[in-house]
Amino acid sequence: MRRGASVEMQTAGIEGEVSTLKALSHPGWRQAMVDEMAALHSNGTWDLVVLPSGKSTVGCRWVYTVKVGPDGQVGRLKARLVAKGYTQVYGSDYGDTLSPVAKIAFVRLLLSMVAMHSWPLYQLDIKNVFLYGDLAEEVYMEQPLGFVAQGESGLVCKLRHSLYDLKQSPRVWFSRFSSVIQEFGMFRSTADHSVFYHHNSSEQCIYLVVYVDDIVITGNDQNGIQKLKQHLFTHFQTKDLGKLKYFLGIEIAQSSSDVVLSQRKYALDISEETDMLDCKPVDTPMDPNVKLIPGQGEPLGDPGKYRRLVGKLNYLTITRPDISFPVSVVSQFLQSPCDSHWDAVIRILRYIKSTPSQGVLYENRGHTQVVGYTNAD
Repeated sequence: MRRGASVEMQTAGIEGEVSTLKALSHPGWRQAMVDEMAALHSNGTWDLVVLPSGKSTVGCRWVYTVKVGPDGQVGRLKARLVAKGYTQVYGSDYGDTLSPVAKIAFVRLLLSMVAMHSWPLYQLDIKNVFLYGDLAEEVYMEQPLGFVAQGESGLVCKLRHSLYDLKQSPRVWFSRFSSVIQEFGMFRSTADHSVFYHHNSSEQCIYLVVYVDDIVITGNDQNGIQKLKQHLFTHFQTKDLGKLKYFLGIEIAQSSSDVVLSQRKYALDISEETDMLDCKPVDTPMDPNVKLIPGQGEPLGDPGKYRRLVGKLNYLTITRPDISFPVSVVSQFLQSPCDSHWDAVIRILRYIKSTPSQGVLYENRGHTQVVGYTNAD
């Protein structure tokens, strides 16, 4: 069955009571919802209680997705229960929400260290991460539509653990993960709180980077790395993905002497979204004879399209320093882009067409000295 080939599949990506009632009448979707509820109950996510006087509830909703394989075949139906976090009230059922995420600069630094020392790179994935956090606030939620406990329709769910789309979920998950990692003996980096490390007296080391549910581990302490993995398996439902190949949209290829980072698929996706796959390529990302200024040309009818595209190109600069300068130039006109600015963005896409696989190479050159270059201009 291919995407969109069945009327029943139209439930995917639609919210609200109507779609939930449709899903409940479909065997595949209902089983997906039953599986989700079983996981939530197994985790002890909530207790059914009478809503205390003066308290209000947060709503919840079902989100449906169809897992599609590379060949377009439907692989699995996934139903996820999420909270209506937008109804939460600051100071009542949530407080601080800030949660650290890995800085790209540190990820690149770590990968350069991996190349210099020929360390292995491992990747782990933790399932349902936002269900592990313990809530400090009192949060009450309506019972999920279609799964109201028999004879207990007047009760509400008092959340013990976090749930997807609660405002504080990322923060409480990271707090829990950080505690578990530090119990193992890892230290948190002061430069990037999503990076943890351990050095022993034998000059062996372990480094770990976490980005929500994606974990990258490297170092030269193989025995310690295996123990760390087992520690994570004990505390979380964790899948070992083997050698690192893909992280944060970055394709990573490692050999015995180097590490290559690229975003080829991402670059091609941008070209496809903008109908530039068949464009005429150019050799440079900017026209040296064109100087862009504000208000140059006709204002764009849809400035949002310009902003979205420039944002995507900015993310592409992670592995494409060759387009960093032109992207920084077109980023100066996000407020009121004109057709001349759009032409400059298209020029960058035409350049990417000629170099979609361009990336960053980190080599093992036998030393760790920092080398800098400058231009006289």
